[in-house]
Amino acid sequence: MNWASWRVALAGALVAALTTLPGLGGGTLWDNSETAYGEVAREILLSHDWVVMHLNGQAWFVQPPLYFWIAAFFAKVFGVSEFALRLPSALATIAMAAAVGYVVARLASPRAGLLSAVILSTSLMQAVLGRLAIMDALLDLAVSVAIFAWFGALQTGERRWWYLGWAALALGTLAKGPVAPAMALLVLVPWVLWNRAALGNFVMPTAARLLGGLALFALITLPWAIALYRVAGAAAFGEMLGHYTVGRYLGTIENQSGPLYYYIPVVILGFFPWFAYLVPASLEAWRDARGERSGALSRLALVWAILPFVFFSFAKTKLPNYIALELPALAVLVALWFDRVARREDRRAAIAWTGLVPLTLFGLGFAVTAFSHDNRLTADLAQLRIGLIALALVILIGAIACFGCLLVRRLAWIGPFALGGASAAVMLIIALAGTPLVERFKPIPRFASIIDRDTRAGDVVAIQGVSGGNALAFYTQPGVVHLDGPNDVPSGPESDPKVRLCRAPRAFVVTTKRRPDPDPTYGRARRVLAAVDNDILFLVDGPPCEAR
Repeated sequence: MNWASWRVALAGALVAALTTLPGLGGGTLWDNSETAYGEVAREILLSHDWVVMHLNGQAWFVQPPLYFWIAAFFAKVFGVSEFALRLPSALATIAMAAAVGYVVARLASPRAGLLSAVILSTSLMQAVLGRLAIMDALLDLAVSVAIFAWFGALQTGERRWWYLGWAALALGTLAKGPVAPAMALLVLVPWVLWNRAALGNFVMPTAARLLGGLALFALITLPWAIALYRVAGAAAFGEMLGHYTVGRYLGTIENQSGPLYYYIPVVILGFFPWFAYLVPASLEAWRDARGERSGALSRLALVWAILPFVFFSFAKTKLPNYIALELPALAVLVALWFDRVARREDRRAAIAWTGLVPLTLFGLGFAVTAFSHDNRLTADLAQLRIGLIALALVILIGAIACFGCLLVRRLAWIGPFALGGASAAVMLIIALAGTPLVERFKPIPRFASIIDRDTRAGDVVAIQGVSGGNALAFYTQPGVVHLDGPNDVPSGPESDPKVRLCRAPRAFVVTTKRRPDPDPTYGRARRVLAAVDNDILFLVDGPPCEAR
């Protein structure tokens, strides 16, 4: 038993827990993904249907069920709350830090293992994903475990690592579909080809083990797939796999597009504050990768960092969280580099690269200031800008401490931990102090509280011309009606404002303050219940009217 590696894994998990668990349930869910996925999980408890997912009372075939099953279980135990719905992501993030720390500690050194866990857990995107009610953290954990497990199996031939990889891929497939095995193979196949060229030897799996792995994968994934097919037929898989998986790559879904360079700023910001060290770390990993067996981990980290980035850059649909599955590789690269720096007499390069952290902060501060000025932000958001500058000062202090430690050889190993501590402090400040400040920019939960207080049996809850339909369903009840706006192409009687408002005994309508002229009320009374910024909540009641 390698107790040093297990101690590193435990320490890494504790660091990740510190950056994700405090204040996890603070603040309402964010539109659009958190409220949609949170509502799907809640409707499992409402409908008692664990096979077909539902959103707003309708069958929903967009994502596989693993996140929703886990979130619904936690909601059953702790009550339907932001904490329960975000807990699966937090636990996956904690487990990922432990896994990365364990593997790197075994293959490199305990210090490198702990550094990799700290760097991963205190990078901005990783900390954010660990606090969101979405399935990406589960996917990233599954892909990471599969890559590390098969990395070990191919080098040692140990059966346990082989089957662990298959089990992880099966769970990743249940979390977000075939992207899990696709990403694992995208990394491992080129790594195998590169490593075979460098080493010439591998412990390839036997036919029996290959069949056993496929059987384990099928044992985990097929029961739900068969149950879904029996209830919903092949069309459910056509929508899930064809439209929302392949379709996301080949086409643009929900206007989520971006240029070819989309993920360059995403990686810079998402791997903040550690991005400043990624260039020298990658260069040193490249030198190490051209060596003998000791370069296997560097080769894996380089392939893992580069190929998913290229793959998602060519996708038509782009979201920042897609690239998060390569964060473990970036953390490993920087951790290995810092571990070597701590052992060197000459640390001038590390000191120089640390100087980029303040420059990055000044660049971010300029961008925030320019954005605030160009978009004429409200006084509330201007206050947030001041808070962001204060948080940047915390990172600056951490960078200065890291710089100072690198100047002294016996303290050099402490440097990255000082920067990691500052980054963790920023994450906690944002979670505990920043969350209440941004609640004022979320009107839907406030409208929903009024609706819940005043609604009666038979009332209609509707939304028109503004975002937040998923949030309105989550914070009220499913069955929220989406009404056509004045400039929308009519899509049928179910969304026709006149039909729905005339038939309803009463209707609560969330819409925009920018009303059309003329603004029909169809002969019914309409009064304002609440208004927040540009959104407004109406109550439509009074004598019924003719629908046509």
